[in-house]
Amino acid sequence: MATSSLAFPSLHHRNLDTPTTFRHRRPTGVHLIKATKDSIPPLSATSADTATTTTTATATNLPLRPIPGSYGIPFYQPLKDRFEYFYGPGGRDEYFKSRVHKFQSTVFRANMPPGPFISNNPNVVVLLDAKSFPTLFDVSKVEKKDLFTGTYMPSTELTGGHRVLSYLDPSEPKHGPLKNMVFFMLKSSIRRVLPEFETTYNELFDGLESELAQKGKALFNDAGEQAAFRFLGRAYLETNPEETKIGKDGPKLISKWVLFNLGPLLRLGLPWFVEEPLLHTFRLPPALIKKNYNKLYEFFESFSSPIIEHAESLGISKEEAVHNILFTICFNTFGGIKILFPNTLKWIGRAGTNLHTQLAAEIRGAIKNHGGKVTMAAMEQMPLMKSVVYESLRIEPPVALQYGKAKRDMMIESHDAVFKVKEGEMLFGYQPFATKDPKVFDRPEEFVPDRFVGAGEELLKYVTWSNGPETEGPTVGNKQCAGKDFVVLITRLFVVELFQRYDSFDIEVAVSPLGAKVTLTSLKRARV
Repeated sequence: MATSSLAFPSLHHRNLDTPTTFRHRRPTGVHLIKATKDSIPPLSATSADTATTTTTATATNLPLRPIPGSYGIPFYQPLKDRFEYFYGPGGRDEYFKSRVHKFQSTVFRANMPPGPFISNNPNVVVLLDAKSFPTLFDVSKVEKKDLFTGTYMPSTELTGGHRVLSYLDPSEPKHGPLKNMVFFMLKSSIRRVLPEFETTYNELFDGLESELAQKGKALFNDAGEQAAFRFLGRAYLETNPEETKIGKDGPKLISKWVLFNLGPLLRLGLPWFVEEPLLHTFRLPPALIKKNYNKLYEFFESFSSPIIEHAESLGISKEEAVHNILFTICFNTFGGIKILFPNTLKWIGRAGTNLHTQLAAEIRGAIKNHGGKVTMAAMEQMPLMKSVVYESLRIEPPVALQYGKAKRDMMIESHDAVFKVKEGEMLFGYQPFATKDPKVFDRPEEFVPDRFVGAGEELLKYVTWSNGPETEGPTVGNKQCAGKDFVVLITRLFVVELFQRYDSFDIEVAVSPLGAKVTLTSLKRARV
């Protein structure tokens, strides 16, 4: 977190003023994994594998270019684009990639789902490169009011009638107090995070080992979600949710509620003629999920007293505090873990035993050198482990879509041109392309485990999964994720716990609406 707000100082990184490109050589001992063929291509003859250092250009020596693309015939074109986005060959990656090729630009006009009849205006200016994308973080240039989910906002009936923190612009009076409440939640949980994570994830791995022994394979996602909610209850609320009225229903209740919020943006794998009217054309009625939401509300109301008291001291009502606590823990944090942990497991699993051996040696050696305990200081001595976590966040950021509305007429630069954006225009960034920009990252499509080791740390300013650079921190004056360093910390802990316990593992991977679906097919216990 930002040094002024939260006490995870060992996770802070200094701001670095470096050239826009840093070339990091591949180590011979690490297995590289390619992300996907459907990625942003270089726009010049220089390939991602042979590009040399790109010098920073200014607006004066880049051509001024009209923003290419058009929004087409109203109603018809947004529907056509939505169908291509969800069901076209290559999915949403190809939706953007084809337009980059067509316009020879990483900045262009397009329509974004859901469109009719959920969104009144699907028109956006798309930013797909690492140079233009950070415009979306600059709250002096863009407004973030009601843009958390993009060109539509879910009904406030899904959040008790309140516009929760994620939908507030920093200029709004309630933004500061609510973000400070979240900072308090994080700060007050610090001493519980490490021990509760170790307890909870040892329980998880015990269960996965048992399932693997009985069935020959173990499904990670469902058990992982139970563990995540159990850990968050223990860390934030000093309560195991499974020992309360909510029992083991927490993850299921959350998933159904999230569907009602994000349904217009999701692909569930159903036939298009079912998904289109059910999810993408009309909103799911909030009344259908109210009973489930009330169960979650009652749980957080019962076990969040210290946080509620602090919120009231900041001028926030109890009711509004509980709805925001619920959203922060269930949507933001649990939702992030639901995507990030399986994705991290996927990339490490695919990298193979060579990386596993290196991680196990580094992690166990650092722990041994720090009294045999997992500590913040010990983790700072694990550069490969830290790099692996950052690389997972880079290659497959858990939050793919970012939005902002231009506060004034402005100029936006890509690597190749300057574009004029008018006040009120909606800006949109597809983060997986920006964080795989071939003019910034060498071999951008490959999972390079040690990409951020040593001098590679200079590239961290281009890791922007948190709605801001990894080298910066959240404040009440910006929209960077309040739990940025908490998420990095627990993902590090996940990798540490994994390789304290196992020498290696094997997996099978399938797709799911949110993140990867991972099945463990073997777990090789650490040799004592």
